[in-house]
Amino acid sequence: MFTKLIELPRIYLVTPEPLSNQPLSSFIVHLEHTLAAGIRLVQLRAKTLTPEQYAQLAKEALVCCRHYNARLLLNAPINLVQSLEADGVHLTSTNQMMYEARPLPAELLVSIACHDTHQVHHANQLGANLLTLSPVLPTATHTVAAPLGWSRFRELAALSTIPVYALGGITPDMLDEARKAGAYGIAAIRSLWKSAGTMGPT
Repeated sequence: MFTKLIELPRIYLVTPEPLSNQPLSSFIVHLEHTLAAGIRLVQLRAKTLTPEQYAQLAKEALVCCRHYNARLLLNAPINLVQSLEADGVHLTSTNQMMYEARPLPAELLVSIACHDTHQVHHANQLGANLLTLSPVLPTATHTVAAPLGWSRFRELAALSTIPVYALGGITPDMLDEARKAGAYGIAAIRSLWKSAGTMGPT
């Protein structure tokens, strides 16, 4: 399936869960600091929020991302992506199997989470713009998932016809190592969020 070529940054932020003891406005403040540090591709992942809370946070995050000319992908239903006019969607490895064709038009981004050969092939068939391959290394976010390791990551990345982002235990200083293993770029949660204000442009 044809996938429109869209220039992508090498670093992809997956947001952490908003803290339950803090207002959502504090999340937006931290997101702005992260964007000011150079991040230009963001996935809003907030599984602990209600649909209403997520929609409100997405609206505010989209305004923030627009200010920095960054793309915001929603880890949410397609109809919310379309109604808010976000830049695209991120599909979980399970959700991607619900689709037999690309779920959004070519001008929007489709990101897909993959963990094995079957999922990578399906992402290719859907005509996604990018995929995350995880977990590469041990990670505090998904402690029960067995790490792929760089050798298996290299094998899976070679099967992809679209840009692959290494995710899971990854830090910004691993970008070169990830690219040598066949990645287009890296994706991370904790290491990118914590390093706000210290990173250069991506």
